[in-house]
Amino acid sequence: MQKGYSLVFLTAVISGFSVFVNKFGVSVVNPFVFTGLKNITVAVVLTGLIFILKDWRVLRGLSLKQWFLLALIGLIGGSIPFLLFFKGLSLTSAALGGFWHKTMFIYAAVLAAIFLKEKIDKKFLFGGLLLILGNILLLKKLSFAISYGDVLIVLATLFWASENIISKHILKELKGNIVAWARMFFGALFILIFLFATGQAASISSLNLAQTGWVLATSLLLFAYAISWYNGLKYIPASHATAILVLGSPITTLLSFMSGGIIGTQEITASFFIIAGILIILGLGQILKLAEKAKKLAYGYVRA
Repeated sequence: MQKGYSLVFLTAVISGFSVFVNKFGVSVVNPFVFTGLKNITVAVVLTGLIFILKDWRVLRGLSLKQWFLLALIGLIGGSIPFLLFFKGLSLTSAALGGFWHKTMFIYAAVLAAIFLKEKIDKKFLFGGLLLILGNILLLKKLSFAISYGDVLIVLATLFWASENIISKHILKELKGNIVAWARMFFGALFILIFLFATGQAASISSLNLAQTGWVLATSLLLFAYAISWYNGLKYIPASHATAILVLGSPITTLLSFMSGGIIGTQEITASFFIIAGILIILGLGQILKLAEKAKKLAYGYVRA
């Protein structure tokens, strides 16, 4: 279980950087083409990875139901929400996009309670309130008028919340690498169909070197996100995992303010609320165990 929490914390850090960096990517590339190329690139890399690790043997024994669920994960997790999110991100700020994305823990917690029978206790409710307050405080200096881009990102977040519940269910039977591969592989197929159907696939060949560079850089982040997320989600409650992802929001906002040269007490206070919320949700005991594991890993690294 400690491994699961560590991996999801890593995912949160990756997410914070990813939303910020992707904002630049969608500003120079058609957001739908940008999304498609990223997902295709990651799908190819993950396909190679499961062959190297010999996880492909598992695919031969999957049932029809398992294949259906994996394809569904690709549809509602690896294609539709990506198209919605990056189109929305091209129309709103990185900080606001990160905020809406980090509300996923609310929807995921409700769905997890209904379909996975995960318990939502008082600690989670209080900690969740601090997470929301912290994220709102981060946005106080920004325009909070709801735009079309924001609506698209909220819809994407709802899709991802639903996908995470399905993924958590099938992770009881399959390895995280397999689910990550399915999400990106089937997602890439669905996005390719969309690009050809809308006549946008031809523009892929016209990308210049700078645009290609943004695709490759963000693909690396997406690959790291997928691997760490699904291998972490396998071992911890979906409600806890999605709550930890909220840590990505202050990272995105901090990067946004740093790029503009503005970092103040308000941002520090907001980050404190978010960290406090995570501490309350996970409990002090869990945090101490994670800290001890991190200490051992750091000590071992130094000795090496």
